[in-house]
Amino acid sequence: DGHSHLSAYERKRLKNITENAKFFAALKLHEVSARLNQLTTKRRSHITKRAKPKKAEDEPARRRSMRLLRVEPLDVPLLETLARPAAEEYPQVPAGPLPMVPEDQAENSKWTEALLSTWMRISELNTDHADQGTPDIKRYQESLSSMVLSEENVRKVVKARVCSMAIHPSQSTILVAAGDKLGHLGLWNVSCGSEEGAHTFIPHSFQVSCMHFSPCNPAHLLSLSSDTLRCADVTRAVFDEICRSEKNFSSFDFLEENACTAIVSQWDGAVAVVDRRTPGMSSELSADIGFRRTRTVHVHPVNKHYFLAAGSVDVCVFDVRYLKAKGNKPLSSLTGHTRSVASAYFSPVTGSRVVTVCADDKLRIFNSKNTQVLLIFKKQSNKIKTHKNSQPKPAWAIWDPKQEHCFLVGSMAQPRQIQVFQDTGNLLHSFHNGDCLTSVCSINVVHPSQNILVGGNSSGRLHVF
Repeated sequence: DGHSHLSAYERKRLKNITENAKFFAALKLHEVSARLNQLTTKRRSHITKRAKPKKAEDEPARRRSMRLLRVEPLDVPLLETLARPAAEEYPQVPAGPLPMVPEDQAENSKWTEALLSTWMRISELNTDHADQGTPDIKRYQESLSSMVLSEENVRKVVKARVCSMAIHPSQSTILVAAGDKLGHLGLWNVSCGSEEGAHTFIPHSFQVSCMHFSPCNPAHLLSLSSDTLRCADVTRAVFDEICRSEKNFSSFDFLEENACTAIVSQWDGAVAVVDRRTPGMSSELSADIGFRRTRTVHVHPVNKHYFLAAGSVDVCVFDVRYLKAKGNKPLSSLTGHTRSVASAYFSPVTGSRVVTVCADDKLRIFNSKNTQVLLIFKKQSNKIKTHKNSQPKPAWAIWDPKQEHCFLVGSMAQPRQIQVFQDTGNLLHSFHNGDCLTSVCSINVVHPSQNILVGGNSSGRLHVF
């Protein structure tokens, strides 16, 4: 067969190929393929092709990643664009005097008039309490135990975290002022007992870090923000501007009983002397005291020319009479602080004691005459946690103005409470109420003559015992 040289497998394979070729030839597949091709061509001739839509010229180009294209980003102020709505929501307060018109004036004008009228009326009464003696510890402890917190004495007075408070010295009416981190100032007539007893004003653009009623004229309420010191004069219904600066104020205290002069601390470490009687918005003197940061200043209750300054790790006593622009030396230093000091205050009657709060969660009691540390004791977390992306708020320790040897401080202990300590470290009393006090009160204020305590928390809520 001509294939004898092939193997048996190859001859069988060649035979299969030949038989398959004959089978497909018998099917005449080439004729069927030609027929199908002819039918397909006729059917396509009756189909109308749809016109392809033209691409719109104004169609936006597809977004491409500039990072993948390795192209430098355009200099577009995206952060300013995103921050614009917040600026519109809280516009900057203009400089100069401002009318004492609350945020909700259009809806509650008559209630606002009633609040301001009450403030004016109680400021005309005699509020002198300097001759009152300091009660003994036992009687004082009994008075603390008699103070309670009820549901009607809890109120949200300002919108944001309470950063400062002041209480009117009236013995007949409880009037509390609170400043928050947005520059709002809230006034609450607690004695009113109605929903219309609290109103909010906006005298500042930034955090209200310090507030005091004038010791000689409680119709005046002075409030300090980072850029300005204002005086709310209820007799004229106006927020006067006393001093304005770009130095970032942090706290202030009166140098005289007539409240004409004040010592003001600045975040950059310096202090300034302000005199309300001189024209203009600038301070009389700006003095570098050698601090990197100054958080609080406090004037001695007896010798008004001495003041206490607390900063990063520094707590020093200075004499305002010898202040100059540079090269100031402290009269004495209260040493031993290893971390940032949140506050330092003289005791209220003699000024012989100083209480400090440090970021190491320790309270220190000093003898201010010889700067000797009398007591150091650790509290349960003096640092109060606040909302995300905000700095922790330290809990300040304040002296009770009616008691030379006792001070108060907020605590994170459960249940939430405000604790009263003796300068020996003895815990005298804890103010708490599981139903009405469920948050930490980092800012507190005590009435100068009545058994009244007010605690403020990070949501703008005040609690009155």
